[in-house]
Amino acid sequence: MNTKKPALEICCPPKPALKDRPLLRPIQAGGLAAMFKVLANDTRLRLLHALVRAHEMCVTDLTAAVAMKPQAVSNQLQRLSDLGILSSRRDGNSIFYRLVDPCVTALLDQGLCLMEDANDRTSQPAFNGK
Repeated sequence: MNTKKPALEICCPPKPALKDRPLLRPIQAGGLAAMFKVLANDTRLRLLHALVRAHEMCVTDLTAAVAMKPQAVSNQLQRLSDLGILSSRRDGNSIFYRLVDPCVTALLDQGLCLMEDANDRTSQPAFNGK
């Protein structure tokens, strides 16, 4: 039975393979660590997943989705907007957010895959070589 997920509909722009890139310079490694630090937050991950699923949501709907206060959600959305991965638009009194960086969708998908595979490996009996 094939349990592979279908290919993502929207992919990151083509880039050189990681193995073909020069070793990260310290400033690049620091920038990457800062990016992962912002993404390594359960609330922000849930907000991003909600936006991937719905394509676009207003703050009110996002607060309901993650069961948080509007100001707390707005603060988290601002952190993600500061990275340039979200955009917003105003419609009357509502502000709508959407994900604009397809690499984030791929990263979330890969992260879930890693987590699920790790859970599968740790739940199976250890190989004892006999």
